Amino acid sequence: IKRVQVSGRSSPRNIKAGPAANNFGDFQYTNMTEFAQDDPFNKGTQTQPSFVNYNDSIYVGYRWYETAAAEGVIDYGNEVVYPFGFGLSYTTFSQSMSDISVDEATGAMSADVTVTNTGQVAGKDIVQIYDNPPYTDGGIEKASANVLSFEKTKLLEPGESQTLTVTWNRDSLASYDSVNAKAYVLEAGDYKISARSNSHDVIDEKTYTVDATQTFNTADTTHDGDKVVATNQFDDAKGDVTYLSRAGRFANLAEATAAPTNFEMSEASKAKFLATSNYDAAAADADSSATMPTTGAKNGLVLGDLAGLDYDDPKWDQLLDQLTVKDMNTLISKGGYGSPAISSIGKLRVSDVDGPASLNNNFTGVGSIGLPSAVSVAATFNKELARSFGDAIGTMAHDMQVSGWYAPATNTHRYAYAGRNFEYFSEDPVLAGSQVAEEIKGAQAKGVYAFLKHFALNDQETNRTHMLATWTNEQAMREIYLRSFEIGVKDGGAHAIMSSFNYIGPEYAGANSALLNNVLRDEWGFRGMVLTDYFAGYGYQNADQITRNGGDLMLATIDMPIATVNVQDAAGVTALRGASHNILYTVANSWMYENGQPEVTRNAWEYITWVAAGAAILALLGLEVVAIRRYRTRKAEAVITVEPNASIDEAGAEKAEE
Repeated sequence: IKRVQVSGRSSPRNIKAGPAANNFGDFQYTNMTEFAQDDPFNKGTQTQPSFVNYNDSIYVGYRWYETAAAEGVIDYGNEVVYPFGFGLSYTTFSQSMSDISVDEATGAMSADVTVTNTGQVAGKDIVQIYDNPPYTDGGIEKASANVLSFEKTKLLEPGESQTLTVTWNRDSLASYDSVNAKAYVLEAGDYKISARSNSHDVIDEKTYTVDATQTFNTADTTHDGDKVVATNQFDDAKGDVTYLSRAGRFANLAEATAAPTNFEMSEASKAKFLATSNYDAAAADADSSATMPTTGAKNGLVLGDLAGLDYDDPKWDQLLDQLTVKDMNTLISKGGYGSPAISSIGKLRVSDVDGPASLNNNFTGVGSIGLPSAVSVAATFNKELARSFGDAIGTMAHDMQVSGWYAPATNTHRYAYAGRNFEYFSEDPVLAGSQVAEEIKGAQAKGVYAFLKHFALNDQETNRTHMLATWTNEQAMREIYLRSFEIGVKDGGAHAIMSSFNYIGPEYAGANSALLNNVLRDEWGFRGMVLTDYFAGYGYQNADQITRNGGDLMLATIDMPIATVNVQDAAGVTALRGASHNILYTVANSWMYENGQPEVTRNAWEYITWVAAGAAILALLGLEVVAIRRYRTRKAEAVITVEPNASIDEAGAEKAEE
C-alpha cells in the first residue's frame, strides 16, 4: 500500500460566535426604490439596492479569536476547536528558529527555522511565521497574531532535519492608519516574531525592535514597493457603521456585532450613489481636458509587431492610431469568454474560459481535467504545489487554444457560510495571496493571462448583483480584503483582473476609479486589462461609466447598446483608447503572440460550436432580438435570437456566475 502523509491545515471553529455572524445576509434598503431594476434572470421581478456591513473591521477569522483571547474577552478553549493553521500528521516534528536577520537598506527580513522529524514515519511540516505588534489602547487597530510568511519542508524521513529560510519584508509589520496619518505606519516598539504550529501555539519567538515610528507618506518612503504613496481612497465606503475596536478590551463588542437596525442609506451616501439611471457621461466629461485622439490611421502595424514590447513603448500609440471608434467599441463590448478579431490591426479572436479549478468552456462543454479547489490548495501551505497548479492550467490552455483563464479567485473567507468559499483560498490574505501569486506565475509562464477575481469585496453571494453596498473602513480594505490581490499583482505579476458586481460604499466596483486606477494601477503598478464580471445589463453596468473609471472589457455574450461607449466626445474616445490599449497589451503578451503575428488556425470544437449555433438560429428563427454567440470566424458570426423580454437564461447565455 502506498504510504501517504497528510500535512494540510484546516481551521473550523464555532463560527456562529464570530463578530461577522449578524452582519452577513440579506439586508435591503427601504429608501432606494427609485433605483429598483428589472432582474435580467428572473422575468417579472425587480431588485433594489441592498447592503452588508463589514462591522468586524480587521478582526476577521483567527485575528478575532487570537486578539480577543489576548484581551481576555473570550475563553479560547471554549470558542476554538481547531486554530487557523492547525493540522494533523502521522508523525511528530520539532522546530527551532534562529535570530532574525534584517537588511536595514532594503527592509528584507528572514529567519532560519530548523525542522526535525521526531517521529517514526516520513512526513512534511509547515513553518508558520506570525507577528504580534505593539498595541496602544485606543490607537491604530492591531491584531495580536498576523501571518507574515510560511514555507513547507520536503518529505523528511524519521530523524531527518531541514533548515528553511523564511523571508518577509519589514513593511509587512506596518499597519494602515485610516484615521490620522491616512497612510501605512510602522510604530515604534517591540514586535514579537514567532514560529507557530498554528495561529495560537507558539513554538519559538524572537523580538524585533523598531526604534522610531515610520510613516510611509512620501515618494521616498512608499510602502511595500508601491509606485506612489498609498493614502485614503475609500472614505465614502465607511458609511455609518460602528466598527469593532480593540480599544478598552473590545468595549464596543456588543454594539459593533449587533444585527443591523437601520435600513435606510444616509442622504450623504445616497447623493453619491451612481447607477445607469443617474449617470451622465457628458456631465462627467465637462471638466475634461482630453483632446480627440487620432483614429483610422494607416500605419501598417499588426498586433504581433508589439508582442513583448513595454506598455509605454511609443509603438503602441502608432498601433492605437489605426483603430476606429467602431473598432474600439467592438473590442470592448464583445468580451464574453474572449476578445474579438479586429482586422485593422490584425488582431485574432482569442478565447478566455472560466475557472477556478479547471478550464471550462461554457458554450461547448469542452473542458480540461479538474484540479483541487482553491481552499484545498491553500490548506497545503505549499507554494510549489500552487505553482504546479498554474503550470497545469497553462499546459491545458495550450491544448484547448485558450489564452485567458477566469481565475484565480481570491476573495476573503469572512464568514463560513459564503456561497463560494470553496473557490477562494483563505481568511488570511498572506496565505491566499502567496498561493494566488504562484498560480498566476505558473499560468503566465505558459503565456496564459490569469484574471485575478473578484476585485474587490465580493465576499458574499447574497444580493451581490443587486447593487450590494459593501461598507467597510479603509484599514480593513487594505490589510485584509485588498491584500491578497495586491500580492497577486506585485509578486505574481498579474496582467488581468476581473472586477466585481458589488458596490464599494455608494459606487459600483467595476467603475470605481479609486479602486481600478488609484490603487490598482497607480499604487501597485498593474499593467493589463480589467474585465467586468458578467455583463447582463444590470441597472448599474454601462460602458460609458466603466471605461471612464478604469474598466476595459465587458463580459457580454449578447449585443446590448450599454456595452459600448455611446458618448463619443474627446473624453469618451480617449477612455475607449485606453481600454483598448489595456486589452491589446494583455493579449499581445499571451502565448498566441509569442512568435509574433500568428497564423489563423481553428480547432475542431470551434467548428462544432458554429454548427450548434447554426442549429439554434434555425430553431429560433423569427424571434425579434439577435444575440451574438461567442465563437465566430473573422468575417462571420454565429447568432441566436432572443424573445422580447425573455430572460438571458432562455437565450442560452451564461448566468452571472463568473
